[in-house]
Amino acid sequence: MRDWQGAIAIAQRILLELWRRQVSLVCWMIFPASILMVNGLILAKPSEVSTAAAFSQSVPPCLVGTALFFSCLGGSIATLVAEREQRTLKRLLVSSLRGTTYFLGVFLAYALIGLGQTLLIYALAAAAGAEFQGSMGICLLIIVLSIMVYVGTGFCIGATLARRTEDVNALVAALGVPLLLLSGALVPIEFFPDTLRQIARFNPIYHMIEALFEISVQGESFAEMASHLWVLVILAGVMPAAGWLAYRQMLISERSR
Repeated sequence: MRDWQGAIAIAQRILLELWRRQVSLVCWMIFPASILMVNGLILAKPSEVSTAAAFSQSVPPCLVGTALFFSCLGGSIATLVAEREQRTLKRLLVSSLRGTTYFLGVFLAYALIGLGQTLLIYALAAAAGAEFQGSMGICLLIIVLSIMVYVGTGFCIGATLARRTEDVNALVAALGVPLLLLSGALVPIEFFPDTLRQIARFNPIYHMIEALFEISVQGESFAEMASHLWVLVILAGVMPAAGWLAYRQMLISERSR
């Protein structure tokens, strides 16, 4: 209980700082909304796909492919780097706050941001006439698992590779953009040659998009999209664990300075 109370306090502090600066929060809302609108208009072909269907098809790549990628992955990296540069992490280490509490607090903060983006994107798509099928509970599970994967990966990168604020954009671009391109988030997977389609199957973001697309757009059953979901379940266990280990090593390094 004490860990969760501390985690809530950390999450509130992170969200309050983001709210005061506002730039990141505004961009994280404008970016997915604009991507949704552009993708929806591109896919909408009166002779083939209606506007409503186009917007419903645009939601999965827009949400789990781009929105959560930049907020939950890029944001968690930026938070860790900022804590180190501002010496906030040093002050947290000499306090009674446990490392586990801080880890949970960062995750909770970006989970709330991710859920806010989810509500925004689904609301915009619904306003355009999009209809969704399948279980909303499974859709929410996919989104939460995706957030866990992104935040865990963000901790891995932020704790081991990023040292300065300037490193954040470079790392996200170098490591993340190729994954986005190979996931179908920016270019539909149907346009990929067979070789790239096979490579895409090793991309976690591809499984996020496919899982959400199959359940919410195509209305497939749990059994039909279980392979994608199991990949996310495994990654949602592995990446936060790896992020926690990298974070522990960072704390040891910070204490020795």
